[in-house]
Amino acid sequence: MIKVGIVGSTGRVGSLLIDNLKNDESAKLGAVHVFDELQKDVGGDVFVTNSMAELLNHCDVVIDFSAPVATEALIEAALENPKPLVIATTGFTTHQQNLLTQASEKMPVLYSSNMSVGIALLKQLVEKVSATLSDFDIEIIEYHHKHKVDAPSGTALTLGEFAAAGRGLDLESVRVSGRDGQIGARTKDEIAIMALRGGDIVGRHTVGFYNDGEFLELNHTATSRDTFSKGAIRAAKWLVNQKEGLYSINDCLGI
Repeated sequence: MIKVGIVGSTGRVGSLLIDNLKNDESAKLGAVHVFDELQKDVGGDVFVTNSMAELLNHCDVVIDFSAPVATEALIEAALENPKPLVIATTGFTTHQQNLLTQASEKMPVLYSSNMSVGIALLKQLVEKVSATLSDFDIEIIEYHHKHKVDAPSGTALTLGEFAAAGRGLDLESVRVSGRDGQIGARTKDEIAIMALRGGDIVGRHTVGFYNDGEFLELNHTATSRDTFSKGAIRAAKWLVNQKEGLYSINDCLGI
């Protein structure tokens, strides 16, 4: 039985991870990290701690749905005590991204801004369509609930990277994150990524390819956070059998 540690246990997906692991046949909750107070009952055999080092001592693999500062602390502790890490946190700084890469040299690390099967496939489709419809303008819109703190979403940025890759472009060189005033006509290569926030939207991403006379839109809508929780657990089960390296959810799914 695989013992799973959770960072971000008091969050929305963290709560679902606790519930989903209760009924899993091959994985169980081993430890949870909390910064303040855990409101959810996890049972007497689960280790509860505010120490990343102690969390790593009580699990076989860690699933992290937290915030960049918490992920940074987790990786720094894991560099001293390597364990497989499933990272779903977004909004990293360059330093934190470099830490992630450094960790992957000592342990298996699966990083994905979205753990759903649908998004994993959508990334591949976006790259292919981008390359095929090379004259079409690309615009990406993401919708999330009003409590989301980073914008654009990590998933939208990832989709943008795949769209740019389809045309041999560097996303940060062509990305537009807002338009206002007399900005002039749209340039050929720019890829806009726009963020909408409101209500309790779990997540919706639209990648549009627009040309004179026609357009194509690829959409993915998450109707429940269960898709992220169950996807992360699936990734954790797969990752414990991998050697050191940096993996994506697509590697786990074989697509």
